[in-house]
Amino acid sequence: MELKKYIPRDISWLSFNYRVLLEAKNPKVPILERLRFIAIYSSNLDEFVRVRVAEIRSLIRIDKKKINKSIAIKPNRVLKAVKSEIDRQLTQYGSILRGDILPSLAKEGIIFKNGDDLTPNEQLFVDDYFRTTISAYLHPYVDGDSGREPFLRNQALYFGIRLKSDNDSKIKFGYVSIPSEKLPRFTRLPTIDEVHPFILLDEIVKRNLHRVFVGYEVIEWKAIKMNRDADLNIEDEYDGDLVEKIRKQIDKRDLGVPARFLYDDTMSTELLSWFMEIFGLDEDDLTPGGSVHNLSDYFQVPNPIGPELEYDKHPPISIDRFDKATSILSEIEQEDTLLHFPYQRYDYVLQFFNEAAIHPEVTSIKVAFYRMAATSLIGEALISAAKNGKEVLVFMEVKARFDEENNLKWANRFKEVGVKVIYSIPGLKVHAKIALITKKENDGTSKNFAFFGTGNLNEKTAKIYADYGLLTSKKPLVTELDSIFQFLHQRTEPKPFKKLLVSQFNIMERFIAMIDNEIALAKEGKEASMVIKLNNLEEKTMVDKLYEASSAGVKIRMIIRGICALRPGVDGLSENISIHRIVDRYLEHARVFIFYNGGNELIYLGSADWMNRNLHSRIEVVFPIINPNLKDEIKHVIQLQLNDNVSAVNLDADLNNVAIANEKAKVRSQIDTYNWLKEKK
Repeated sequence: MELKKYIPRDISWLSFNYRVLLEAKNPKVPILERLRFIAIYSSNLDEFVRVRVAEIRSLIRIDKKKINKSIAIKPNRVLKAVKSEIDRQLTQYGSILRGDILPSLAKEGIIFKNGDDLTPNEQLFVDDYFRTTISAYLHPYVDGDSGREPFLRNQALYFGIRLKSDNDSKIKFGYVSIPSEKLPRFTRLPTIDEVHPFILLDEIVKRNLHRVFVGYEVIEWKAIKMNRDADLNIEDEYDGDLVEKIRKQIDKRDLGVPARFLYDDTMSTELLSWFMEIFGLDEDDLTPGGSVHNLSDYFQVPNPIGPELEYDKHPPISIDRFDKATSILSEIEQEDTLLHFPYQRYDYVLQFFNEAAIHPEVTSIKVAFYRMAATSLIGEALISAAKNGKEVLVFMEVKARFDEENNLKWANRFKEVGVKVIYSIPGLKVHAKIALITKKENDGTSKNFAFFGTGNLNEKTAKIYADYGLLTSKKPLVTELDSIFQFLHQRTEPKPFKKLLVSQFNIMERFIAMIDNEIALAKEGKEASMVIKLNNLEEKTMVDKLYEASSAGVKIRMIIRGICALRPGVDGLSENISIHRIVDRYLEHARVFIFYNGGNELIYLGSADWMNRNLHSRIEVVFPIINPNLKDEIKHVIQLQLNDNVSAVNLDADLNNVAIANEKAKVRSQIDTYNWLKEKK
């Protein structure tokens, strides 16, 4: 029953990434955007291998008896299924890229040349570029000649090399780096007759291998890449200096055990065997692939033609009352405001912090960061606030995967100007998207202003992630938010939360209670329904509760972008559950919870997916929407998403992405949401 009831997390994630690949295949998507979906797919898969595949392999290495007791599906079976599905997808990936996208780009005049078909002038250009620039970054290795231990950096690009000595014809093996982390992956060559040629950095290196391996004949060169286990290995978060442990582990990230050795599938047996021997690889480590890796770098290809090759531009929408206001804090005091990103200007969040930094009556600012932008205007505002004499408290999560180093850099900057910085809680991650500003009133009392978000306080991701932000001064909400910051700062147990849903305190009980209420209504023969929008659904208590609600007759419509352990539409189990998946120009990121509640709808937004990590090992904040107008806004946008028959698919019981074919008017929810918000401004 276990296997039938729950879909393995990693298999379900691959279903999502395949949906991304389908968008790269979609001929209705502008051609450069299709190339970017190829890049997104590649980037997603790389992270999946670095983290999830590495974790599965780690489980295989530990005691099998322990695995048998704690895991329903054996990790070796999961790994086999994962590798099979990745291989299937990569076959289509290559076909879409080489058989469709690149020829379509060529029709538009954008071509990618290899080192053998350059004109004489282009040859002079690239060879000069190699000698003057590229060669400064190369690290060639020849077995027995290089005087150092062989090592492949995590995710870096290389050519594996087979050589024949000019002196004695002896065969040797080696490799050379392709310095894509230092130099642009694509070099633009001079345009001729409206043809815009580019050449890969790999091709320039390949063309000049004779200059790298002097004294040898290069008889084979094949693209390779090593993915290593990228998780930080913090054995004990409770003992010693956690931040210092994280700093040390960041330095070791590139030294992780191999998770995948990706190689050109035309590589000779001799060269592959050499790599397996020197790096201690086995068959499970090997992933055959194409002749070019790290295709996420296709993000770097510029548009030399014009806007017709990309999505129409959507300038962020202004909010008139904020633009006309002298003080954004005064406007928030008058009325709650729901911000829709990236459709509306993120500038209002920046103004929220900027005004607080210089307002003479603002006394304190408290913020929790999970992933900061590398160049953060919010961070600069907090530094200014501290210099202006405000009390600034920052909770900095330094365990945010792949953002640890950037967050630590910002924490150091904050501390230099007197900001009170609190670091990660042992055993927990703080994933909440929250901020609180306190202003002294004329009568000596204090007034609080809050930001609650579904996405990070990050100006960069706010341009491409579809999220909500609530600006409010309503006392029940800001009072409970203040107690969360008190908990983060001093670890004082907060009073029971009545309005907010906070993981570690009440989130599971409240979600279950609201679902139980719908179940009770359904059993009484009354209307009962829910709309749940998540990035990921995995936690089995919640999955089982949804199954229970469906069996009781509750109508459940879900919008789930990524991982989904639940099988929708199964008779006797989930026939009342339907699941939508939307992949379009923006990344759907908001979490939305709507419970019919006998007609008095309860609507919540927040940062929490229904995953083990979110509900059990993080601090998450889910906040209610109380204002009737804002409730209507959310319901309108969600209805557009449920009606989407252009960029959405339905998921079947095996999580296949099933196209929506109906005769209804075309609804593309992201475009229609933008247009609706633009009209109502």
